[in-house]
Amino acid sequence: MKTLLSTNLIHSIMAKEAFFKEAADNIILLTEWICEVFEDGGKLLIFGNGGSAADAQHLAAEFVNRFLINRRPLAAIALTTDCSVLTAIANDFSFDLVFAKQIQALGKPEDLALGISTSGTSVNVVKAMETARNIGMKTAALTGGISRPGGDLTAVCDLVLNVPSDSTPHIQETHLWVEHVLCEIVEKKMFGSL
Repeated sequence: MKTLLSTNLIHSIMAKEAFFKEAADNIILLTEWICEVFEDGGKLLIFGNGGSAADAQHLAAEFVNRFLINRRPLAAIALTTDCSVLTAIANDFSFDLVFAKQIQALGKPEDLALGISTSGTSVNVVKAMETARNIGMKTAALTGGISRPGGDLTAVCDLVLNVPSDSTPHIQETHLWVEHVLCEIVEKKMFGSL
């Protein structure tokens, strides 16, 4: 059991270190985009499926409420939370459109779409990014993968932060780490000491 724990921890750390080496500049760029959106009165629209849906909600909560600094709420919306909207779209049209139709309804050119997809191939996330681009929104994604880094999202996003791993748990652990880093940097840039 201890060997399993140790091996798992080592691989999780390795995924984060590899991601940091590849994506550090893009992490900083994404924080700049998020700050610009909030400062210009725009919204951060966040979405994904399964664990990535939970991440979207977690990230939105950190921006709307607070992360480390008591400050004004920041406009972030997880498109994964309204079960009436999600099931209506899925039932009447297609699950592939559950985020795209919300982007059509809520998105403005001054907003930023942030999709989270472990594989980078989630059809509903890809379609939402296409929709966001058509509106004129900036688009960014958190993805994972070695054989197809960023998956299908690389073709439809302005910025892709890809975790170079094929382990879903380690990709998701790295996504949570970078989501917290985004919150901390944005808060410090806008309200603190950066």
